[in-house]
Amino acid sequence: MTEPSLDILGIGNAIVDVIAPCDDSFLAAHSLNKGGMTLIDEATAEKLYDAMGQTIVVSGGSAANTIIGAAALGARAGFIGKVKQDSLGQMFAHDIRAAKVAFGTKSATDGAASARCLILVTPDGQRTMNTFLGACQALSEADIDPAQVAAAQITYLEGYLWDPPAAKTAFAKAAEIAHGAGRKVALSLSDSFCVDRYRDEFLHLIRSRAIDILFANESELHSLYQTADFKTAVAQLREEDILAAVTRSEKGALVVTREETQSVNAFPIENLVDTTGAGDLFAAGFLVGLSREQTLADCARLGALAAAEVIQHYGARPQADLKVLATENGLLD
Repeated sequence: MTEPSLDILGIGNAIVDVIAPCDDSFLAAHSLNKGGMTLIDEATAEKLYDAMGQTIVVSGGSAANTIIGAAALGARAGFIGKVKQDSLGQMFAHDIRAAKVAFGTKSATDGAASARCLILVTPDGQRTMNTFLGACQALSEADIDPAQVAAAQITYLEGYLWDPPAAKTAFAKAAEIAHGAGRKVALSLSDSFCVDRYRDEFLHLIRSRAIDILFANESELHSLYQTADFKTAVAQLREEDILAAVTRSEKGALVVTREETQSVNAFPIENLVDTTGAGDLFAAGFLVGLSREQTLADCARLGALAAAEVIQHYGARPQADLKVLATENGLLD
């Protein structure tokens, strides 16, 4: 097996995040499911945007957030995702390349506009996401570069890819290429409502060994195994015989394998501002640690540190120097 030229390659929805603070009454007035992600059409996106007031606009998307976090930690990183050749698409491409991520997916020249996610953040830091997928849905097998996938030590895929059918096919192709090259494949379950929609298919991916590494939070794990009891869900996860990381907000995270379950504390923070991207940045740290063959506990600690940084400001992209923070905390050389 040849040495990888990329540490981590992300494949996901290329989305521009539009973020605004709000209170619970705003969510109720617009019939929004607090803490979840809802798919919306372009007309609804425009209507909600008009009601949001002052916003922060930044390139986003779950897997893209993870890959930019990994690059910030010093990983050799790449991303595959579809945008349109419009102003938002150009902004996304510029931002991700400026973060030293290899991004070469060809932009669409027709069809729907580039995707956007309207994120409402309540005073408790909880985020409610409303996503117009737009050009994301045009991601297809043709956008998967076999050489790039084969050259990546870990290919990281987001569960949200399961919504557009063509992207689902691209996901399957990438996983097959990665395994054919002797590489690892990771999956984030993304959202409990996403798990509700595709539970059986996600379980099949786990049990058929289409993926090697799984990321989930508590609510996603409860949804996956349809149980309200956390210990029961973890016990079922252990039986899958897969490497899994389960995030638990302020309670830290669990690293689960068939042999053992390890608990890692959350990093202390001064002020919770916005939980957008917490799971994405945890995955970034964990995968970077894994690519460097660190212990699983240290992988989770690196993930916890990255998550702690991102929840102390608006937006899902790190503002502090993650590599310096990790070095100061003894998690990177």
